[in-house]
Amino acid sequence: MTTDGNTATGAGPDAARYDDRGEVPLAGYATLAAVFAAGTSGFALLARRRGVRLPERVPPWDVVLLGTAAYKTSRLLVRDKVTSFVRAPFTRRADEGGANEVLDEPRGSGLRRAVGDLLSCPFCVSTWAAGTLVCSYAAAPRLTRLVCGGFGAVTVSDWLQYAWTWTQRTEES
Repeated sequence: MTTDGNTATGAGPDAARYDDRGEVPLAGYATLAAVFAAGTSGFALLARRRGVRLPERVPPWDVVLLGTAAYKTSRLLVRDKVTSFVRAPFTRRADEGGANEVLDEPRGSGLRRAVGDLLSCPFCVSTWAAGTLVCSYAAAPRLTRLVCGGFGAVTVSDWLQYAWTWTQRTEES
């Protein structure tokens, strides 16, 4: 605890009761949740003011397309070597993963640690990616389908690469 009653993570005394080790940046998580909520709320307000008509329904195929794109986007942001410059201020390289991916772990404290936790978790980033894609889908469905189709093609390509590698290894055994 600091002299103002806050833990080292910048959260109040309740954080100490939540996390005995003082490693959970609750205030940082709250900030990230507020940014996400503000972004989606801001989009909704802007879309309403501009008269964007929301789709009455989202066809199952579009849900699969959006989901595939959110999956691939999160993998690119969290695990790809080339995007490590985005994560570097908030994470450190922990290990090499399979398929030329990297495994990063969060560093720092407070908001920096919270962003590091986010950027080292593909499940967490997929929520942000899906939120962005859904907002885009509402505003420009044709463009979003095209972008999602591109990410979907990369995902299919990845699985074919895995299948090819597995086939080669099986053949060599």
